[in-house]
Amino acid sequence: MTIVDSTVWIDYFNGVISQETDLLDRKLATDRIGIGDIILSEVLRGFKDDKGFEKAKNYLLSLPCFDLCGKAIALKSAENYRILRKKGITVRKTVDVIIGTFCIENDLPLLHNDRDFDAMEKYLGLKVV
Repeated sequence: MTIVDSTVWIDYFNGVISQETDLLDRKLATDRIGIGDIILSEVLRGFKDDKGFEKAKNYLLSLPCFDLCGKAIALKSAENYRILRKKGITVRKTVDVIIGTFCIENDLPLLHNDRDFDAMEKYLGLKVV
């Protein structure tokens, strides 16, 4: 199973053609795709019209949805953030550290288009697609 970050879903629903959206399109036909609760919120909050919102919501809710942050992931993501800070790297969004940590701890690859995950791949062992 692959977890797909909001950066890719948002582009996908907006019809943006990129390496990541093309890969998502292929994976939707052949692989299991999962989503996290926080990612679900990030994607759906951006819809301007109700019809698009409902269509995306129904589709995304058909995917396996994971609770990304409990006490264990919260603690581990704080540790991961501190590891990166000691290397001089500041991840811009706490939510990205949570998503990355969830994927690391559950050995799930992440499909993304966000530079915040690059350091997690390099220094923390995040698997990316």
